[in-house]
Amino acid sequence: MSTLIWIIVAVAIVIVAIAAIIGLSRKRQSETLRDRFGPEYDRTVERTGGLRAAEHELIDRQRRHDDLELQPLTEDRRVEYLEQWRDAQSTFVDDPVGSIEVADVLIRRVMRERGYGDSDFEQRIGAVSVDYPEAVGRYREAHDVAIRSRVGDASTEELREALANYRALFDELVTKSKSTPQRVR
Repeated sequence: MSTLIWIIVAVAIVIVAIAAIIGLSRKRQSETLRDRFGPEYDRTVERTGGLRAAEHELIDRQRRHDDLELQPLTEDRRVEYLEQWRDAQSTFVDDPVGSIEVADVLIRRVMRERGYGDSDFEQRIGAVSVDYPEAVGRYREAHDVAIRSRVGDASTEELREALANYRALFDELVTKSKSTPQRVR
């Protein structure tokens, strides 16, 4: 074989090796994001219509999240929030819509105090999804019911489920907030 053919074969082998490395790297990144975000990964893929767009969005969420100054609640604040939650929950039988509204506002207040900000809903929920991907889906469902309940378009059963869904994120943010969440990288 001539030298030119050897060079062409060598270049082809290098190109195939680089393509394989890039493919493995992307696969590893996808697996890491899927493990990190759980059901939020699948929801984002569905919403954006593709893996690349979804993964880009999730990486952006992680970057924005890393810029936040998250902090645990003090013990006094935790106790105050737990009391406020009990009050919201205890009013459910007499005023389910009011109870849901209080729960929605309470969750926002806790998020703000923990350092997740008070920006628009999607920004807030994106930041929280980095630490609590399982609970954030339930929060999204509860918030949707809260919005519908304001115009009288939610059943008592939907409101009951919404309160339980709010509780899932509330527990993560308040009762498990003794330290800043561990980040998986």
